[in-house]
Amino acid sequence: MQAGERNDITDVAGVAVGHHQRRGRGWLTGTTVVLPPAGTVGGVDVRGGGPGTRETDLLAPVNMVDRVDAVVLTGGSAYGLAAADGAMTWLEERQRGFAVGEEPDRVVPIVPAAVLFDLGAGGRFRNRPDASFGYRAAGRARSRPVEQGTVGAGTGAHLGPVLKGGIGSASVVLDNGITVGALVAMNSSGLTFDPTTGELWSARDGLPGEFDHVHPPTPAEVAAFRALQPVGPAADAPLNTTLVVVATDARLDKPECTRLAGSAHDGMARAIRPIHLYHDGDVAFALATGAVELPDERRDGLIRPTSTRPAQLAPILAGAADVVARAIVHATLAATTTTSTTTTTTTTTTTSTTAGTLTAYRDQFPTALAP
Repeated sequence: MQAGERNDITDVAGVAVGHHQRRGRGWLTGTTVVLPPAGTVGGVDVRGGGPGTRETDLLAPVNMVDRVDAVVLTGGSAYGLAAADGAMTWLEERQRGFAVGEEPDRVVPIVPAAVLFDLGAGGRFRNRPDASFGYRAAGRARSRPVEQGTVGAGTGAHLGPVLKGGIGSASVVLDNGITVGALVAMNSSGLTFDPTTGELWSARDGLPGEFDHVHPPTPAEVAAFRALQPVGPAADAPLNTTLVVVATDARLDKPECTRLAGSAHDGMARAIRPIHLYHDGDVAFALATGAVELPDERRDGLIRPTSTRPAQLAPILAGAADVVARAIVHATLAATTTTSTTTTTTTTTTTSTTAGTLTAYRDQFPTALAP
């Protein structure tokens, strides 16, 4: 196996990603939109105990619609679900969606969405994504290398209680030629590294050469990090979420996409510890563009145990877990330190106050990425 050309989700042909964010002057939040090609089948798996979602029930295998026009990942907690309105408007203007009439403009875009909690984490509580964020992110979506780190839905994200989260992505081309890619918005309560050594849990899941530049931090850096950890009531990191979109060019049906989304959670569990807690909102979406056919010996609508299709699906499901774990490592390494400020203006003065700092892994453990 090897990574795709860009080593991100856009290696799945036709998949595009766009970000929109605001930083500074009381803002630290954003939205990411994943636009798949028309006809893409979708699935979802929700495992966090505190999810904020939209249109996920529609993706259940027993329900009617199986096509997805866009997926929105966004900050702003439940308020941020408004960003999906903007993505819907952008798609409606292009007459893309589920047809509900003979006229080409009578469509309802299918836009599942999920949110992470960044309210007040670096900006003002009331500064959160609205429909304009989703519209702009959709308009910026391109099939080109994905910008990672402190962008889009990862702008206000954190890693554990004191470090910076963000956007990460990775891909793999399987031995059978199928491509699988993942995009992650990491805002986790758990850590992506061993707190006793600073070593990234899933650096070991990297493809040859992918994480060879990452080294164990020094004991002094690890001790400095452990000294930062809050104690008492502040030790809890409530209202956290990791959001994932995993995509493949294989032709899968809706139940198979649902299973693919479930495999994405396996990648989360490898790379983040702990995960799927009661206050987490962890959600994984799966997209199958259908560009590559798989063997299918179904008769009477049933897959027999002796058919080759389950064997063909196995490396795709395993690949989904792998790319998610690797994308989480990339999110950790790409994040940048943010220092938030709030500005207060009176009739005579303007005052800026530093509200707090979320330190990036690369700054907390500088020797981990030293040449």
